[in-house]
Amino acid sequence: MKKQPTIIAFDADDTLWHNEPYFDEAQERFCELFQDFASKQEILGLILNHQVKNLPLYGFGIKAFTLSMIDSALELTNHSISGQNIAKVIQIGRDLLQKPVELLPEVEGVLQQLYGKYKLIMATKGDLKDQHRKLHDSGIGHYFHHIEVMSDKQEIDYQKMLGRLDCKAEDLLMIGNSLKSDVLPILNIGGHAVHIPYHTTWEYEKIDFEINHPNFKAFSSLQEVLTLL
Repeated sequence: MKKQPTIIAFDADDTLWHNEPYFDEAQERFCELFQDFASKQEILGLILNHQVKNLPLYGFGIKAFTLSMIDSALELTNHSISGQNIAKVIQIGRDLLQKPVELLPEVEGVLQQLYGKYKLIMATKGDLKDQHRKLHDSGIGHYFHHIEVMSDKQEIDYQKMLGRLDCKAEDLLMIGNSLKSDVLPILNIGGHAVHIPYHTTWEYEKIDFEINHPNFKAFSSLQEVLTLL
């Protein structure tokens, strides 16, 4: 890295702590509930379609996911679903909101080594209340100078964040598990990005091309980020 960053931003879900497996488990429960109406593949596709369609209205996070499950249930049953089964769908979402926070390996050790040398921030998207709850439960909140919970992670969202931080894009290093949300927008505005893949990725976050950019690095573990700095 030619120029050392002054600010290091971390994505939260599936970068700092486990998240996607909980959604996979929730979708399994939903598929079991409606297995008489469609195949698992069809149901998963239906949920994803409703999530993407609802993003402009609901944004990201568990509450938006729950509403999309309800939309899917209504479509699957041709609006004949009982109130009891709607309650079961809502319970799946409620259980998601109460999942424990389990840090990924190396997270706290890396934060300890970077703390005090760089301004560390958490830059994530999703439900504001839920993300703050997870950060509190994680026990790592004291490492971060700033918490940014965005409605989305487009270039304009990062530019607004940089404005609030009074920081230039070239001084920022973003670390995350999503090429679509954590890497591409940052590179497009002149920042630096590191991709650390998680073993499972939400379909919406996948891209079908490789990234070749001087400001981009891909590592297999968070610990490797320290070799850059």
